[in-house]
Amino acid sequence: MIHGKSFGSDNHAGVHPDVMAAIAAANVGDAVAYGTDQWTREMETAFRTEFGEQASAYAMFNGTGANVVGLGLMLRSFDGVICPASAHINGHEAGAAERVLGTKLLTVETEDGKLRPADVLGQLDALGNEHHSQPKVVSISQVTECGTLYTADEVAALAAVAHTHGLYLHMDGARLANAAAEADCSLRALTTDAGVDVLSFGGTKNGALGAEALVILRPELDASALFLRKQGMQLASKMRFVAAQLTALLTDNLWHRNAGHANAMSHRLADAITPHFQLHYPVQSNAVFPILTEKEVLELGHHHLFSVWDRPTGVIRLVTSFDTTPDDVDALVTTLRSLRP
Repeated sequence: MIHGKSFGSDNHAGVHPDVMAAIAAANVGDAVAYGTDQWTREMETAFRTEFGEQASAYAMFNGTGANVVGLGLMLRSFDGVICPASAHINGHEAGAAERVLGTKLLTVETEDGKLRPADVLGQLDALGNEHHSQPKVVSISQVTECGTLYTADEVAALAAVAHTHGLYLHMDGARLANAAAEADCSLRALTTDAGVDVLSFGGTKNGALGAEALVILRPELDASALFLRKQGMQLASKMRFVAAQLTALLTDNLWHRNAGHANAMSHRLADAITPHFQLHYPVQSNAVFPILTEKEVLELGHHHLFSVWDRPTGVIRLVTSFDTTPDDVDALVTTLRSLRP
């Protein structure tokens, strides 16, 4: 067990009480397996309410699985995926998309984790050239791995470029809730209304025990989802326990309250340390990236858990969660300030 509040990842946080209560409520009596149950139906209804009547939602175990299955719906064997070099599907999923789907990731270096339309256009010279993987999907993370936010207009601009050239737009929404809370908008505004075709929706980083969802916003892509989910080892037998978590997050805007609180704690942290430390990226979600000296990184590690983002430049990542308290933040601030008396 970690002693003291961890700032290493929102994955380190526990489970929100409302989510745990939903799991307990689902644990009454028997239910038919593999999603033929009332809890899964309720989850599907909740996602249609959030994302639109055309949305199909599939409960899954983890974000990597949701990303791989979602991408698989849109790719042929010779297709490629345009994504930032910092993308989770490129750097933190052990080559899952490449190994499982056999696709090629067409990576673009960015300063802040965000793709721009020009980045996509720069990859399209390969279209029609039989010697090259064919760009077919543009994949973005919301929020990015750098904690930065795509506005609805920025997502829409990428969707327009992709669709004009016959490509799809995929969103890794592991922290989509944080993005919508920061932008003070609906989940739909950053996805359905902006032209996203397929997305993964993150629950685990926002108070779930272990639940993610694949959300398909273009109905014609839905036909293979059941089979690819099974092949991708993401079909839960006792699905009611996964589905109940997602429904709980989508009930009474719990997703927004959890994410909004996490974001607020990061802003509290950033505001307190900015006079003392330079921040590598703007704070637009629940992550803060200050720059420390090597000695300061070592000293901070004696008191708090965090992750080193880029060791040569001294950038560390501090992540807040739904259960981070102001006192937790203030204790970290006190330690950080003590490093530069």
